[in-house]
Amino acid sequence: MNNLGKNNKIWACLLHLSFNMWEEFISPHRPFRGFRPNLELSEALWNDAIDLMAKQGVNMVVIDLGDAVKYESHPEIAVNNAWSTTRLKQELKKIRALGIEPVPKLNFSAGHDTWLREYSRMVSTETYYKVCSDLIQEVSTLFDTPSLFHLGMDEESIGHQRYQKHIVIRKNEAWWNDFLFLVEEVEKSGSRAWIWPDYMLWNEPEQFFKHMPKSVVQGNWFYGEELDPGTERVKAYLDLEKHGFDQIPTGSYHDYNTGSIGSTVAFGKKHIDDSRLLGFLQTFWRPTIEENRDRIIGGIELLGKAKQTYYK
Repeated sequence: MNNLGKNNKIWACLLHLSFNMWEEFISPHRPFRGFRPNLELSEALWNDAIDLMAKQGVNMVVIDLGDAVKYESHPEIAVNNAWSTTRLKQELKKIRALGIEPVPKLNFSAGHDTWLREYSRMVSTETYYKVCSDLIQEVSTLFDTPSLFHLGMDEESIGHQRYQKHIVIRKNEAWWNDFLFLVEEVEKSGSRAWIWPDYMLWNEPEQFFKHMPKSVVQGNWFYGEELDPGTERVKAYLDLEKHGFDQIPTGSYHDYNTGSIGSTVAFGKKHIDDSRLLGFLQTFWRPTIEENRDRIIGGIELLGKAKQTYYK
């Protein structure tokens, strides 16, 4: 999959077109969460972020689509003023012209799928499978068969949903059946599935290593600034390496953690075999609106610095 050359890696940023991963009931410590019925997007910030990515050597942008596109297969899930599919394709063309590969993200975690509207409460049903299949196929076509397709799948736990009015958690066979269905749909469309594996990897490691296909790219994440191999969530990187999984470690700049992505890059370079270390992902976890400009621009710059350090 990694066709960027022996001495190169994926250097990716996650940019939110949609931020509707949570219900209307907003968590008290993160007031910027919650369902947004209208598309809230600063196009000036979006454009500046994409331009800066190109200047900083970022070669991939993961676009969180959610309900911010009026899909032809399921227009009923779109927010007000959502992008048309024509508008999305124009944007993808512009991004590619800057030397950046756009990659889609639809988060199918039952803890982050508010964007699916009524279908988010239909997991494991035939209706759910049909909708998910339709969306994956349409998005894959819109993105001209991207190399990767991010399925999210993180934080499907009661702890992460404790402020929501409606909690959905799949376990054991129920989770695996839905997950493997999603992976199969991505692979049928010609792309490779990419996930955040924390829910199953951190909580049910025996299940994870027994059932997880090696074809799925693993994006374990740790947002601290010091990566101690003795820390359980950091050790997950080592466990994935031991079992031979391809990885794209994830850092962030969502708080005052300026050292997260740099430390993640250094740790990955040291502990993950070059053939399985596909690259790195930087996240911001803020909607793409002007009040978050410093956070998003700063996070891109931090990834650019981490990239420079990697190749020294």
